[in-house]
Amino acid sequence: MFTDYFWFFVAVLSYLAGSIPFGLVTARLVAGTDIRKVGSGNIGATNVARTLGAKWGIVVLVLDALKGLLPVLFIPALFVSPDSPDFDHARVLSGIATIVGHMFPVWLGFRGGKGVATSLGVILVLGPWSTLAAVGAFALTFFVSRIVALSSIVAALAFGIAQFVQLGSAAFTREKWSLTAFSIAVPLLIIIRHRSNLGRIMRGEEKKFQFGSRNKEGTESTSAGEQSEG
Repeated sequence: MFTDYFWFFVAVLSYLAGSIPFGLVTARLVAGTDIRKVGSGNIGATNVARTLGAKWGIVVLVLDALKGLLPVLFIPALFVSPDSPDFDHARVLSGIATIVGHMFPVWLGFRGGKGVATSLGVILVLGPWSTLAAVGAFALTFFVSRIVALSSIVAALAFGIAQFVQLGSAAFTREKWSLTAFSIAVPLLIIIRHRSNLGRIMRGEEKKFQFGSRNKEGTESTSAGEQSEG
């Protein structure tokens, strides 16, 4: 009977894993700062990097990526055999739930990050070759523009396109339909989460990324409210 509800358990456990607010916890432990009250107010790695410095931004980036990667690797395997035809679908469900957990964590009133770093961890498992396309697109766009939000949007689109190219005629088969749905839904969700940034980009108002100087409380002395966070 327990295994009859494995979809529920996979979704809930993955959501809870994704909802761990590593940015908030790190800022409090390192600087006694509520990251939601400084910079852009976002709990993601970009705001942490601007507020506490590059080192702690990288720490949060890695932690947020791991909380996307590890649940997809291990939680479905607790309930579904890797030989089951449902296993890949369970991994997709785990990935979506983890990303949603980061974006809408129950502990923070459903106000979380924008899902880029956590999505990176998920897609490393679900689409490693397409991940290379996404990372390359992000790096190139960031090198040219220095705008994190634009780079994240381009990377999300690149992942979706690369997935469709890779899946080809198998995209809507019984074995791959959930991965196809993921490859459409998650990039769209990331773009929607960046809608305010899109407006500023189109108006030419989105600020380029830079590490600001920090004051004694560890908060950035310049405004960072215009930028995208993970």
